[in-house]
Amino acid sequence: MTQAIAKPNELIPPLENGDKLTRLEFETRYEKMPDLKKAELIEGIVYMGSPLRINQHGEPHADIIGWLSVYKAFTPNLQLGDNCTVILDEENEPQPDALLRIKEGGQSTINAKGYVEGAPELIVEIVASTVSIDLNDKQKAYRRNQVQEYLVWRVYDQKFDWFRLTEGKYIKLQPDAQGIIKSEIYPGLWLDVPALLSGNLAKVLEILQQGIGSRE
Repeated sequence: MTQAIAKPNELIPPLENGDKLTRLEFETRYEKMPDLKKAELIEGIVYMGSPLRINQHGEPHADIIGWLSVYKAFTPNLQLGDNCTVILDEENEPQPDALLRIKEGGQSTINAKGYVEGAPELIVEIVASTVSIDLNDKQKAYRRNQVQEYLVWRVYDQKFDWFRLTEGKYIKLQPDAQGIIKSEIYPGLWLDVPALLSGNLAKVLEILQQGIGSRE
């Protein structure tokens, strides 16, 4: 009996922007590129991250993580993820900028490889503008897979969109008279949108603490 000869690693082609792959093909190639920081499979197409500028992405990303970290600190049974892989379905394996999931009894699980599998309840993406994939194919994938709340910070547009899944569609939540949006999934998760967009993180956290304190 002859034994199958394993193919050397170098025969596995690297990921390239625009590749159309199955999730298994995507994962196999991604795992052979340990120096690659970010690649996503969205509707069967590979998208690879470019270098990030601090004003357009780095600092906004840090502010969002800070806001969610404070909320998590005061809320049991939650897990906060920063730029980690999420397996949604056979054509979608994104790396959202931030996610907040319910650990026990939520929609998602952690698989044997340590990846999130299934839809977290809340996902945040930092994007350039409305032309981004995050407000097109990625949004469709999140909606179809039942991500309950999808937050998009459009940095160049100076806008913040908070979508709530309602009867299979994303409906944009509107801020109240003070500019505050309140999560319908996570009690007390409040966001002062004008303060966030102006870089006033102290005010963002002050309003969040008010939301946390308002919970029963």
